[in-house]
Amino acid sequence: MMNCRQATRLMSEELDRRLTWRERLAVRLHTLMCGGCHQYREQMAFLRKALRSRSGGD
Repeated sequence: MMNCRQATRLMSEELDRRLTWRERLAVRLHTLMCGGCHQYREQMAFLRKALRSRSGGD
């Protein structure tokens, strides 16, 4: 089972590269069971979306 440190590391790496199917599955399973990491993933998605919309508007 993946721990929070491993999960957040992979979520950060996902910004730079496509995760393998095993990594994606492991992160998905972890975030289904861990509220803190689920929230972290949602916050990262929000920030990524905000940055994209800001860079597209300039």
